[in-house]
Amino acid sequence: MSKPNTRDQIFDAAMKLLSQRAFNACSVQDITTEAGVPKGSFYNHFESKEALAAEIVGHYGELGKWRDMLLDDSVPALERLKRYFTIVNGRMAERGYQHGCMIGNMSAELAEQSPVIRGQLGEVYKNWTAKLEYAVAAGQREGTIPDKTSAQVLASFLLNAWEGTILRVRVERSSVPFEQFMDLAFNKILA
Repeated sequence: MSKPNTRDQIFDAAMKLLSQRAFNACSVQDITTEAGVPKGSFYNHFESKEALAAEIVGHYGELGKWRDMLLDDSVPALERLKRYFTIVNGRMAERGYQHGCMIGNMSAELAEQSPVIRGQLGEVYKNWTAKLEYAVAAGQREGTIPDKTSAQVLASFLLNAWEGTILRVRVERSSVPFEQFMDLAFNKILA
């Protein structure tokens, strides 16, 4: 078995720590200690902690391959939207309602602090919204989702509401906010 390269070790350690802690609560030393590499190795692979975090945001945004289920036209649109949110809600429950969504966490912490990371976050939200919009528009064409509001606005609202739900879930350590989100989203807004 081949040994992971130093860059990958640093990247993986940072990904783990940034999902558990906030950006500002995680130092380069913390990252390299977690990676098991000398601190000086960090700067051989990354310009700065900010550059590494921007790369992680982009990578994290791509990790959501399960978001591709929103594009699966073999499944009725409303059903794929329900499955999608059930999966992401379940992932939070598995983690004991801790740590939240890395994209939401980084948005709250770094949007004002780092234009580089803010730009990367904007791209992630744009791509994520586009996949939700695709499913909503499919549901509107199928006649299972009302078309009084544009698919783009509904998709943005769903993502915004879900990110807010994640904040409440973290505070309350309860599934109640998820249950409220699912009820309102699928029995009122998309019904």
